[in-house]
Amino acid sequence: MRVAVMAAGAVGGYFGARLAAAGHDVAFIARGAHRDAIRRDGLRIESALGDLHLNDINVTDDPQQVGPVDLVLFAVKLWDTETAGEQTRPLLGAHTRVITLQNGVDSVERLAPILGDEHTIGGATYVVTNIAKPGVIRHTGSIARVRCGRLDRRPDAILAGYVDQMKRASIDITLAEDMLLDLWKKFVLLSGTSSITASTRQPLGVIRDDDDMRAFLFKLMHETLAVGRAAGIVFPQGFPAELENAVTGFSPAMKASMANDLEAGNRLELDWLAGKVVALGRKYAIATPAQEAVYAILKPYRMGRAR
Repeated sequence: MRVAVMAAGAVGGYFGARLAAAGHDVAFIARGAHRDAIRRDGLRIESALGDLHLNDINVTDDPQQVGPVDLVLFAVKLWDTETAGEQTRPLLGAHTRVITLQNGVDSVERLAPILGDEHTIGGATYVVTNIAKPGVIRHTGSIARVRCGRLDRRPDAILAGYVDQMKRASIDITLAEDMLLDLWKKFVLLSGTSSITASTRQPLGVIRDDDDMRAFLFKLMHETLAVGRAAGIVFPQGFPAELENAVTGFSPAMKASMANDLEAGNRLELDWLAGKVVALGRKYAIATPAQEAVYAILKPYRMGRAR
């Protein structure tokens, strides 16, 4: 496959590197110091699933230099969705599929008007990665999973073929039967882990071991669950138990990406995570006091600190 990673941050860079190592033709879209380090020293992946060091890879800040590809891994921060969507247009061919590897629940509805319904595919990732330094992506834990599919649940033979090729590259990816439900299931989990690890500045192991912080984590998730139900999402009966198992299974060192961004002084996805839960709660008249508290606490930091 010809693949473009838009953009080669912690998530996109990780999965793009796995595809490149398997022999696929991958173009990495990156900017600034990260782009320069990749050009100079290659792209390094540090992971319990296998380290990588890729040299002489195609990295650029201009998608027009890449041209149409088969698959786009769309993994920009949520505030960049529309801008990056416009920049993705030169990557589109007749059979291109753009898989959204973003947080939140509204990426497809924001991207489809720009790229078209046929090209835009919902995706959810379960992976904890960060840019350790320019040119180096660190993967924490042993989970690196992707689920993808059309929100209208119609079959897509072209997408299925791309997914099969990703599987052969040893990527844990699955075509979802109900992608909208999968997006919301991840959103429930992430709305809790991002809010608690960012607001407390603590890793998940510390939070799990404290009765008060653990209870607050589950309150955050159950508020999002209630908002999702009000929005018409039918969660399976066993989903609360899935949340318990997920929290138990995370590495003690795990911090959500928003907590890592907070520590680095970067802009936060707060308005699309805790802020989105609060906004939907108000829309559907569902009380979200825990998420409201996190939103208020983190709001002064949402644009990052001055450099």
